[in-house]
Amino acid sequence: MKFVIDMNLSPIWVDVFLKNGWEAIHWSTVGANNAPDYEIMGWAKENEYIVFTHDLDFGAILATTQTKAPSVIQIRTQDVTPNALENILFTAIEQHQNLLETGALITIDKHKLRARILPL
Repeated sequence: MKFVIDMNLSPIWVDVFLKNGWEAIHWSTVGANNAPDYEIMGWAKENEYIVFTHDLDFGAILATTQTKAPSVIQIRTQDVTPNALENILFTAIEQHQNLLETGALITIDKHKLRARILPL
């Protein structure tokens, strides 16, 4: 699996993904910093990446379009640093790898995790 990290998250996450064995890029290396969310979604779908974001709009796009891809992992906490989220994020990725590969929206906060199969 490959991950594209949204602009609202630090590029530091790329190294964290790599350290945990996953391929990742930050959106700023492939697209415009002010690209609309639907453009990021289209690129991720076309290039078979999973979107990692702190933006709830991606879930809304999935619900509106009824698409099966790309998968999205959205973080719903104030502290979006690797120190705060690394363990829970990579546990969620491993736990739901099959769902992410076939199409899912994974929502993570400090205390719980929810996985929804696409289309929503």
